[in-house]
Amino acid sequence: MAWQQTTLTEKLKIAYPIIQAGMAGGVTSPELVATVSNRGGLGTLGAGYLSPDAMRDAIREIRQQTERPFAVNLMVPTLCHPDASIEQRMKKHLRKFEEVVEALAEEETGGSSFSFEDQVQVVLEEKVPVFSFTFGIPDSTVIQKMHANQTVVIGTATTVREAIELEENGVDAIVAQGGEAGGHRGTFQSSSDFPSIGTMALVPQMVDRVNIPVIASGGIMDGRGILASLSLGAAGVQMGSAFLTARESRAHEKHKQALIQSHDESAVITTAFSGRPARGIKNRFIQEMEHYPDSIPPYPVQNALTKKMRKHASKQGNTEYMSLWGGQAASLARLESADKFMEDLVQQVDRLIEKLSNSGG
Repeated sequence: MAWQQTTLTEKLKIAYPIIQAGMAGGVTSPELVATVSNRGGLGTLGAGYLSPDAMRDAIREIRQQTERPFAVNLMVPTLCHPDASIEQRMKKHLRKFEEVVEALAEEETGGSSFSFEDQVQVVLEEKVPVFSFTFGIPDSTVIQKMHANQTVVIGTATTVREAIELEENGVDAIVAQGGEAGGHRGTFQSSSDFPSIGTMALVPQMVDRVNIPVIASGGIMDGRGILASLSLGAAGVQMGSAFLTARESRAHEKHKQALIQSHDESAVITTAFSGRPARGIKNRFIQEMEHYPDSIPPYPVQNALTKKMRKHASKQGNTEYMSLWGGQAASLARLESADKFMEDLVQQVDRLIEKLSNSGG
């Protein structure tokens, strides 16, 4: 069987076992999603922070650009019990950073007026081919409705125990998200310690314990990572940082440059921006928050508190106060179109297989 043909490609009806990760925050433009899908992979709309109306518009825009399968990714709501006094102290502390990026004059806005259930309803109504999620497991009725709608369901796990629970809840495939991954990881069972098991260690253990396709994720940036993942038993890969720098990505240009110019020690794990551990390029805000003497409010409270600062820093192109999410191998990223990148990935794997065959591997 050719490397392109796996249980995952069969289930998703795609040509290559390559998924572009659903990065929330406006990065995954409809053009990026459609380009990856048109090239035989699975493009994913990161819709975690999108309103139902914005989701619907983006889904329809994707469909105008491709007839191929694509996915929509959502974040399962995270329960938290914020301490009002901790939140107020953090608000006060953030004012000095807001002053630097000239954000103090802006009035605070209320939280989102939509729910996870509202977002799920759009996925159902638009009959999206693939639904993926992270941060937890939706109610069983959600998965049942997706299946009744002929939608493939993909969950995210960072441990074998989480993978087993996902399989028991009826998902069709599991993203095995290693500790090398950029941004937030999908941990939902061990939220107190957020285990950071590496992709190479996690994938084969997960493959041996579940009976559905496992998708390797975390630190995979090129054909070498794809072939290695398939060798470990994965049925495919999911790549985030590698697509973050694509021409079609809506990531800030300064963010893209920061990833390109990074090195293997640039990305660190921090709770400073969102209250939940996430990996990104270390900057002044992360450094200064390491000395914050109080507790950082949990996600999504801290994420909401830093939103104004991040928004204005982005407007200014001030990378010292932006959340520059990226994985441990982000320095391997390239500034090129997603179309060319997909073509290159396939050629890289083909050449590697040929090289190994010629060397007797």
